[in-house]
Amino acid sequence: MAALDKGSIVAVVGSGAMGSGIAQVAASAGHQVLLFDTRLEAADKAIAEIGKTYAKLVEKGRMEAGAADEARARLKRIGTLQEAAGAALVVEAIVENLDAKRALFGELETIVGDDCILATNTSSISVTAIAAQLRRPERLVGMHFFNPVPLMALVEVISGIATDKAVAETTYDTAQAWGKNPVHAKSTPGFIVNRVARPYYAEALRLLLEQAAEPATIDAVLRDCGGFRMGPFELMDLIGHDVNFSVTNSVYNAYFGDPRFTPSILQQELVNAGFLGRKTGRGFYRYGEGVEKPAPQTETAQPRPESVALIGSESAQLEPLAARIAAAGFDMAREETLDATPGFLCQGAAVYLTDGRTATERAAEAWHDDTVIYDLLLDAAGATRIALARADQCSIEAYHAVVGMFQAAGFAVTRLDDVPGMAVMRTVAMLANEAADAVNQGVCSALAVDIAMQKGVNYPRGPLAWADSVGLEHIVAVLANLATSYGEDRYRVSPLLRRKIAANPHGAKFHA
Repeated sequence: MAALDKGSIVAVVGSGAMGSGIAQVAASAGHQVLLFDTRLEAADKAIAEIGKTYAKLVEKGRMEAGAADEARARLKRIGTLQEAAGAALVVEAIVENLDAKRALFGELETIVGDDCILATNTSSISVTAIAAQLRRPERLVGMHFFNPVPLMALVEVISGIATDKAVAETTYDTAQAWGKNPVHAKSTPGFIVNRVARPYYAEALRLLLEQAAEPATIDAVLRDCGGFRMGPFELMDLIGHDVNFSVTNSVYNAYFGDPRFTPSILQQELVNAGFLGRKTGRGFYRYGEGVEKPAPQTETAQPRPESVALIGSESAQLEPLAARIAAAGFDMAREETLDATPGFLCQGAAVYLTDGRTATERAAEAWHDDTVIYDLLLDAAGATRIALARADQCSIEAYHAVVGMFQAAGFAVTRLDDVPGMAVMRTVAMLANEAADAVNQGVCSALAVDIAMQKGVNYPRGPLAWADSVGLEHIVAVLANLATSYGEDRYRVSPLLRRKIAANPHGAKFHA
């Protein structure tokens, strides 16, 4: 298949933030765009604002003046749906209500030609359900853009159970021609992004509930150690807790109460209180003039330890961190130990990457009281912070020696309470697990889920590519240990992860 010709007409129904953004992108790509809204003045205002946006792009040198004038001239407000009769594609961006969308597409079906593609920008409603009452449900497809549309690259192309493959392919190619990164997905609750992203919020809320740290500290760890652009609590405050909690509930209910999507009582309490985030001046943080954001917990400076050595077997995961510590002037000789787990021996303290067990549990099992674990780092060479947890049996002197080692290597050190899986590791493991299940259930491909999470929510790495980097065996170990610690089906391991490892026990990957 191929993209729609530039000369073809695109109609957009709804002139809110999403509809106007879609209209802007389509006009920029060379299409004549017909914008309809039941409030004519809203459509006029949207076109005027798009014109101002084009002018700003010209001022910034990001668009030629002639191209801006031509794109603006291709935008036209129409007063009735009947004026969209010649459209090759109609994109709906109205209220998120099934009955309203069904009624709109039912009317459009009597107006447009038989070859016209009908697309819904729904973010949460089943594409199958929207199409169910149409005479020709095969020509309806999901075309889920992300806000702000002109800036966000991702488009989820959603096929309902009746959607014709050729329709989905044409929609995909058209989105690509508009400069977007489209991905194919099957119409299931949450599609790709709203499903796979749930653990980013859920695990942070669970950590807060278990008093692992305060929101500012958990946010800093996810940003500075994990490389996420925003921490989960500041992101939820930005989205709005009413919206975020509603999406979580929607996905949870759509999956018939699957514990993996269980909403948080902490977020429910914020919604009950009306503390919805930035828009109300208070969420996990307070907002307003003169309000300072809390600082993350950071350990005070500790003396440089006298000795640091490598222990256990060689590990590609450990190498970048070991190189950074060695560059700080430590003699990184390898010492023989009974435990083959890769790690460090810092002045007698055993230091390991978290595997989903608590430091206290690992210390007890290894009969080594002075045990400290550290959280996953996206980039061990460049990370500015590292998170540690110490076993309850660990002496404060041994812990301080480990803090001093990481500080000597240039890290700000944050201490988390000794919870299973820490913060970044359990979050990444759960994101990868959900992504693997989406692939296993035929929602999308492994490549699509990684593109979607990077382009749709700005993750620093696709969850399956991240799992490849950490090692699928380690990810599964983390999930299994979390399941053992909590005794909950929430942490069940995706069958696809186990299958990948069974096929290649020592080098399983999603991406070659």
